[in-house]
Amino acid sequence: MLSKALYYIRSTLAVVVLCGCALYGVTASIVLTLVGKQHLAQWATARCFYYAMALVLGIDVKVENEHYLENKPYIIVSNHQSALDILMLGRVFPQGCTMTSKKSLKYTPFLGWFMTLSGTLFLERADRQKSVETLNRSLEVLKRGKRSLWIFPEGTRSYSTSLNILPFKKGAFHLARQGKIPIVPVVVSNTSTLMNPKWKVFNRGCIVARIMKPVPTDHLGAEDVGKFSEALREDMIAELQDLAYSPASNDTNMPPEAKAYKRVESSTAISSENTFERSPTAATKEIDG
Repeated sequence: MLSKALYYIRSTLAVVVLCGCALYGVTASIVLTLVGKQHLAQWATARCFYYAMALVLGIDVKVENEHYLENKPYIIVSNHQSALDILMLGRVFPQGCTMTSKKSLKYTPFLGWFMTLSGTLFLERADRQKSVETLNRSLEVLKRGKRSLWIFPEGTRSYSTSLNILPFKKGAFHLARQGKIPIVPVVVSNTSTLMNPKWKVFNRGCIVARIMKPVPTDHLGAEDVGKFSEALREDMIAELQDLAYSPASNDTNMPPEAKAYKRVESSTAISSENTFERSPTAATKEIDG
């Protein structure tokens, strides 16, 4: 009962912080547009959200291999899990980057206003042709301005409690191929240990975001995109299984899959320690010999 109450309290705090940062984003977008710096609006607002949310919720974000994002333009793809992805974006999002979003968010108070003013690319899920046209128009902007585009190729939040990634939609990869723009995969540790609506989990802890090496696309033909995207997904799943679950302050309040993983991990560690203790050292062997 207490954990459920804490879940709703922390969720409410997160919404309040999100609305406050979105209002800041509206102001920042207007000001930066007026001075010719609209491309920095999403980055500035993302950082604001990260620092505010990390302070209020006690969830930090550790980034590995951040140097892979230094050269632009890129198409950045990452796994899409829950509302905590916004916190991860707040820390990882590079300057000059923009992102795609479902068009319905455009009409959300505060957040939708900010996204519209800051240049978010809205995609219509029900109209594939319009979505393709929107992405194609963005190509020249990305290349001319040396900007990057962040896409969640799963197309929706997975809310996954297992170490897996949903099948990818191909739009991001067709776009990268057409523009001959490298893809940078970003793999985020499973965050169901920190927040999960089904199990009413909302813990303090740390999200780990691992940035993988840029993957060139200039060699791809249209017929190669399917195999390419699936191979990249498999590579990202392997990285996710290495990262595993996000460390949480409360190991007892988490989904069953995460608890089972922690038990196996703990048993393996204890077994390894016992084996090490029983193994004679090289010096002992030498004396006995």
